Amino acid sequence: MEIRLLKKGYKSNEQFYQDFLDDKINSNEDYFSNEFVTIADAPDFPIYMGRGSEEEKKQAFQRAFEIIAASYIHSDRDLHLEEIFWHSLLVTKKREFILENYPIVSTGIKDFERVVIKPFDWENYIYKCVLAAEYIEDLDINVEEKKHYYNLVLENLDVYNYIIKYAIFRNSEFLIKILTIIDELQISNIMKSNIKDRPDLGKDERYGRRVIFELNKKYPVVMSPLLDIETLKNEVIQALSYYYDVSDISMSTQLTGAFVE
Repeated sequence: MEIRLLKKGYKSNEQFYQDFLDDKINSNEDYFSNEFVTIADAPDFPIYMGRGSEEEKKQAFQRAFEIIAASYIHSDRDLHLEEIFWHSLLVTKKREFILENYPIVSTGIKDFERVVIKPFDWENYIYKCVLAAEYIEDLDINVEEKKHYYNLVLENLDVYNYIIKYAIFRNSEFLIKILTIIDELQISNIMKSNIKDRPDLGKDERYGRRVIFELNKKYPVVMSPLLDIETLKNEVIQALSYYYDVSDISMSTQLTGAFVE
């Protein structure tokens, strides 16, 4: 599939939005650069998970993980981590899919920006899925083990989202170690729970977010991404202890996983 890339200036453009609704983007040369990219296949996948029940969101993420892993991340990394590529693909090839599955984009330009041309950063749902697929597919493990780690991401989406907020934590080894620690210590429910009686932290602060925040705050004194899994486990427990009574969390669990030494 050949995709013509947009040129800068399309964001927050009322006419661009209206032309998307009226199916006039592809016929307007003014929107495009002279650059093209070619990818073998570009199947539809969920692009926005900011709606529905928690189970519906998890199912959408799972579907996106599967399709992106199979069809998109085998391209050059500079391509599948490029904002203009994704925005160009969405507005030129996925218009009908978007209008059918995300009709809210028809209600106004703000919803269009939020769903379709959101900045390609840690808050972007496609970005979240691309990173997870890239990290897990790069692991030298079998299919069942990969499925296990995808499930761990799905069970710990809030923590995963917060991990990728910080550039220093964006690597597969750190992600897998953190997910393994959460799984083996059986603290997933704790990590995703809201912190109560701490108005100083905000209205929707969660234990997992504070753990990642504390690990980031210690960097570079403590190089969390480079720690072996046992040392990192101790750092996680210590960070959690600032907000939660960790006395009932067992430290005797035998950790297993792709990066356990």
